[in-house]
Amino acid sequence: MTKTELVQDAPFVYVVDDDEDVRGGVTDLFRSVGLNVKNYPSTRDFLADSLPDRPSCLVLDVRLPGESGLEFQSRLNATGTRLPIIFISGHADVPMSVQAMKSGAVDFLPKPFREQELLDAVSGALRVDAQRRREERDLDELRQLAAQLTPREVEVLKAVDRGLLNKQIAFEMGIAEITVKMHRSSAFRKLKARSVADMIQKVRRLALK
Repeated sequence: MTKTELVQDAPFVYVVDDDEDVRGGVTDLFRSVGLNVKNYPSTRDFLADSLPDRPSCLVLDVRLPGESGLEFQSRLNATGTRLPIIFISGHADVPMSVQAMKSGAVDFLPKPFREQELLDAVSGALRVDAQRRREERDLDELRQLAAQLTPREVEVLKAVDRGLLNKQIAFEMGIAEITVKMHRSSAFRKLKARSVADMIQKVRRLALK
């Protein structure tokens, strides 16, 4: 792996290509725009490394010794690894690119490609990964808040999500309307909801059962 100078807090781009010249060229390109880069000659070397928990993407050659890029993509998908992939290939054909894109690749660039094409593809992939990470972090925080809810509060929230009024919820649950209001107010506070609409949105994100 080529030694890289790490830029603090910058996203990471991982490059897997068995061509040393290609690895060196794209590594220099990404460094020139302030990105952190790690490169590897094979998917096995990539998997053996420790990856920082930052927005990242993978620039992956299709044809590699041993496991191909497409096979590696399938393996990542099977394990639920959601790393945006940009394929590069000197032997691309339409079926190959279609397979890659259907399996979730962000882009497929035939060699030789223009530097700006690659930079644009990487920029888009990093935005996608950063957004995914924000959403996952927000959902984790919301789940921590939801862990404080009582079973009754969950039941009330699900009824609110169905559009029922307090008196309808009270009738359905066989409790007093004032009790429904208390459960609703407590759940509102625990979920740190800013409005009824925000609370309903949070309930739907949690997919309460």
